[in-house]
Amino acid sequence: MEKEDTRDYKEPCPQCLEVNWGITDECKFYCKSCHTVIEKTKDVDAEDVFSMNSKAQSLNRGLKRKKQDETGWEWYICEGFQFILQKQAEALQSMGVDAQIKDDVMCNLWRRYLQKHKIAYVRRRRRESQTGSENASSCSEPDSELEAFSFEDSAAETDEGCSVFNAGIPSSGGDVSGAESVAGSVTSVRSGSVDGSLYVKDKQSLKMSMQMTLAFCYLSLLWLRESITLTDLLRLVFQGHIPYVKSEQYIPEELKIYGPDIHIFKVQSFPEYSVMKEKIYELAAFLDLPRFPPITENCYLHPNVLCMKYLMEANLPDDLHIWTSRVAETVGLDDVTLLTFDPLNKKKKVIPYEVQAVALIIVALKLLFVLDDSTEWTLARCACRRNKKNKGKTWFDFKEWYKTMKTAIDQSQKELTEEYARYSWKSDKTLYYSKHFKSLLTKRKNTAKNLQQQFSKLAGSTPGTEKQSPSSFVFNWEDEDLGSTRFHGHVLQGITQQDGKVPRKEYWLCSLKKCKSKFCKHHILYEKSKFPSSYHFVLCLFSFLLSVEPCVVHHEVCEIEYQLFDEQYKGVTVKKSKKPKKRADTA
Repeated sequence: MEKEDTRDYKEPCPQCLEVNWGITDECKFYCKSCHTVIEKTKDVDAEDVFSMNSKAQSLNRGLKRKKQDETGWEWYICEGFQFILQKQAEALQSMGVDAQIKDDVMCNLWRRYLQKHKIAYVRRRRRESQTGSENASSCSEPDSELEAFSFEDSAAETDEGCSVFNAGIPSSGGDVSGAESVAGSVTSVRSGSVDGSLYVKDKQSLKMSMQMTLAFCYLSLLWLRESITLTDLLRLVFQGHIPYVKSEQYIPEELKIYGPDIHIFKVQSFPEYSVMKEKIYELAAFLDLPRFPPITENCYLHPNVLCMKYLMEANLPDDLHIWTSRVAETVGLDDVTLLTFDPLNKKKKVIPYEVQAVALIIVALKLLFVLDDSTEWTLARCACRRNKKNKGKTWFDFKEWYKTMKTAIDQSQKELTEEYARYSWKSDKTLYYSKHFKSLLTKRKNTAKNLQQQFSKLAGSTPGTEKQSPSSFVFNWEDEDLGSTRFHGHVLQGITQQDGKVPRKEYWLCSLKKCKSKFCKHHILYEKSKFPSSYHFVLCLFSFLLSVEPCVVHHEVCEIEYQLFDEQYKGVTVKKSKKPKKRADTA
């Protein structure tokens, strides 16, 4: 019936220039080679009009799937990651992120990725049977509509309400029939997906992984300048608010996962901050993204705004924000050109906005309290004697603040360790590496589940704990249940003079010499024994708030000090450690 309806239409496809037409459920013509839908419709009777679905479900029809009894639908690895990206975008939307993140931003990033890898959105399909440089170059020619990347323009290429997330992966970029012929025998024996076995062995640049899905999320958030930093994103992943662990449960049941697919989608650890920074920059450079929207003073990622947030969370006085702003202005960290992410600038990679903010706070604390295990305690004793007289505003007492924060950190660290120990990495789905062990693993899992339910009833405990609401704060000092002292309203009087200057000019540097080597590793060479205990405590406090290693924050403090003392504070007396004398036998 379809051949009779399309027999008289001989116009070539505007996308791939082939004459191979089919008819969709909405009676529109689509190319069977590249699945491009055109405006031409089938001539139907008036009685059949009412039986058609008036809404277009997707712009691209995707793969013509053949359902199998045991192996499920035929699917590709990129389709599995697309389902996960969709769930992650929907999770961010539920947290109040701009609705554009799914269909306008992340969708276009994903389309760009598929085009760069020649998977989809190219002018012609790659054919493994074709040979010769001329054929190879013409078959992988990218679509000119996506070459000039723009979130605003590319969003208008799809129909209203349509999204690549709502459709299957279009097959215009790869030879699906060729993949089926190569991996057809592998699909039913070793892998649930069509290309699972080949995907593991493939050494293409920037392959998709679960960490790469978070890179897509962060680039989308950064483009929209949302109030979720990279450390906040990783914390939301740990708390289970963003799909990451047990990702296979977000893939439809019809897409069977077993064999090599398990290694691709299964997660056994949480991503580290430094690793994610590299992944994000690699993805942005691979996609050839333009300069991101500028980070102005009104944006959440501006250092003045982030410093206010972390001063509140660290329970520090509000007056300290004046000093963090001065330091940021002196070293130029409030410059829009330096704050705006530009993937084309190879020297300036992913900007650690939250780490820069806490580093500014630490430098300000060193300017005021020195943090040399002597000056800060002397100032604390003066503030304690002054506060006992109850005259005027309360002076900030470093010693009392230290006790309050030490107790809060120890308690939170204990709860975090217990939560991590109870964390379950096992999937709710039955994952098996071959169909032979499917029944055995299913039986074992059901037995373990029944035993767990029985022990829970005997112990009188609930099977699961209630998930906490998402929040970017670790400590909330406005909560009356904490019962701790809040230092936000305390003043720095007695530490600074009336003209706003610091009476002391002594300052010790965290690093006396900047390493200029391309393979510099001084950011991982932080040793606790070489620094005062007060500085180490402040460093560990902010590293705990950001869930990063102390060496990451220490490295950023060193970077700010390099710029601070080179430009403005030439007259400050810097305490230097004595250099060891060279031996006579050394070269």
